[in-house]
Amino acid sequence: MLRATQHAAPDEAAALEAFHARGWTDGLPVVIPTPERVEEMLTAGGADADIILGTIGPRDGEATVEKVAINAVMAGCLPEHFPVVLAAVKAVCDPAFDIGEVQSTTHALGPAIIVNGPARQACGPIASGWGALGPGHRANASIGRALRLVLINIGGGRPGLSDMAVLGQPGKFTCCVAEAEEDSPFPPLHTAFGFDAEQSAVTLVGVESPHSVMAVVDKDDPEGPERLLRVLAASIANAGSNNTYFGGGAVIVLLNPIHAGILAEAGMTRAEVQQRLAELAVTPRATLSSYAPFNPISPGEPGDVIPAVRKPENIVVAVAGGPGIYSAVFNSWGGGRTGGVPVTKEIELEFACELPLAQTYS
Repeated sequence: MLRATQHAAPDEAAALEAFHARGWTDGLPVVIPTPERVEEMLTAGGADADIILGTIGPRDGEATVEKVAINAVMAGCLPEHFPVVLAAVKAVCDPAFDIGEVQSTTHALGPAIIVNGPARQACGPIASGWGALGPGHRANASIGRALRLVLINIGGGRPGLSDMAVLGQPGKFTCCVAEAEEDSPFPPLHTAFGFDAEQSAVTLVGVESPHSVMAVVDKDDPEGPERLLRVLAASIANAGSNNTYFGGGAVIVLLNPIHAGILAEAGMTRAEVQQRLAELAVTPRATLSSYAPFNPISPGEPGDVIPAVRKPENIVVAVAGGPGIYSAVFNSWGGGRTGGVPVTKEIELEFACELPLAQTYS
C-alpha cells in the first residue's frame, strides 16, 4: 500500500495546474502520478516502497523508493527506466557527492549521469551516439529529469530559495548519457571504479553544462594526439573555470569515438590520458593572478603552475557521440566537503525486495 499523501482533482488538467502552483514540477508539464502508475513503477523496480535510499540536501528529505517512483512517473519514465533512476538517487545520497552543497551553491552545477553495462539496453535503450546529450532520446531525458524532480521535491532544491545558482543551466533539467562501449577503444568506464564489465552502473559528477571542444586532428600527424590533449586540457583550465582557481573537484571529458581512437592508436590507456590531461591542465600562478583580484591558491612563486585537477582519476574520461571533430568537457566546482568527486553505484536489475525496511544505502 502506498504511504504518500494522496490529493484529489477533477481531472488531470486540473491536477497538473495544482502541481505547477505548488512548485512540484521543473517548470515543464509532468505526468500525473496516479496510484496505478506509481504501483506499476514500483513493481518494475522490484524494491519495497518503504526502503530508504538516503537523504537529500539541502532539506535532508528521506528518499524512499516510493517517493522516487512518484517522481519517476512525473518525469515520464517507463518502468524499465526505474532501476537506473534508483541507482542515480543512491549516488547523490552518498555523502561523497555533497548533494546539499551542490544544490545550494551559486555555481551552475547539476548531476551528470553516465550509464554503463547491460542496463544501457535493458533499461532503455539509453542513447550513446549521435546527439546523445540532446533532445530526441526518451530514456536519457526521462531518467535525468526524474533525478532532477527528486532533487526538487525531496531535496528541496528550488531556485532562489535553496538552489542558489546565479543563472542555472539547461543541464539542470536533465543530463544522462550512456557510454558508447561498443565504439570505445577503452574498457567500460565503470570498470575503472571497480565493477566488472558485465555489471551495470551509473557514474555521477556534479558539473556545469558541457563545453564543446573542437579538435581537427590528422591521424597521420605524429603530434596529433598531443595536440588533441592540449586542446582538451585548455578547456579544463580556462580563465572562467572554477577548476582553474580552486583545483578541486572532478571534470568529465566526453570523447567522441574518433578522438578516443586517435589516443588509443597512439598507445594510450584511459589512465594515461587522465595523467597527461592532469599534467597539461595547469595555469601559471602569475597568469591566474592576472585573471582575478583574488587568489585562493596558497602562496608560492609567480612561475609556479597551478593544476586545475588535483588527481588524474578525477578526470572522468568516457566515450560517446557520433564520429566527428567535437568532444566535450564538463567542468565542476571544487567546493563542498569533498570538493566534488565522481560517485559510481551499481544498477540492480534484480533488486533484492526482501531487504529490511528503512535500510539506508551508502
